[in-house]
Amino acid sequence: MEKLTKAIAFAAEKHEGQTRKGSDTPYIAHPLEALAIAATVTNDQNVLMAAVLHDVVEDCGVSLDEIETLFGKRVRELVAADSEDKREDKPAADTWKIRKQETLDLIAKMDADSMTIVLADKLSNIRSLSRDYAVLGEALWQRFNCKDPQEHFWYYRSIADLLAPTFSDTSAWKEYFTLVYKTFVEGKQV
Repeated sequence: MEKLTKAIAFAAEKHEGQTRKGSDTPYIAHPLEALAIAATVTNDQNVLMAAVLHDVVEDCGVSLDEIETLFGKRVRELVAADSEDKREDKPAADTWKIRKQETLDLIAKMDADSMTIVLADKLSNIRSLSRDYAVLGEALWQRFNCKDPQEHFWYYRSIADLLAPTFSDTSAWKEYFTLVYKTFVEGKQV
């Protein structure tokens, strides 16, 4: 537990001052929620540490070498598996579909531990989307690089399909699946 506590503190420090896209919610709420979700699927400390650290490389400039030095090789591997190549040299809107397809291609090859982090990350994201859509309606999509809700549905539905063979019997996957359809189908986004 000492290493997990250290990972939580590290993530809180690195995400200090960041907020969730389009809101005033402190960003650290997302990795902490991902950690809590992952803990419903596994008690593997490496997976739990990676869940709380999953965005520090992508969004905070932390290197994978630093992750390995502080938390070990396995945590590095797990964080790397959930880190997207953001292609900082190009506008994010221009690379959105490419980046999401690359993520889907990676998920298809992942082990169950890496998929646990994806499930935790994406369930936290779809919870946020669902809540915000209930309040903002169509205006929600303007906060994203990709403004087409059909593209978001494609991405979230594809993740559900890829994770189903491993997680369809878990409450986390069932909630994810339900929220994807509630947000995009019942919300008439597609």
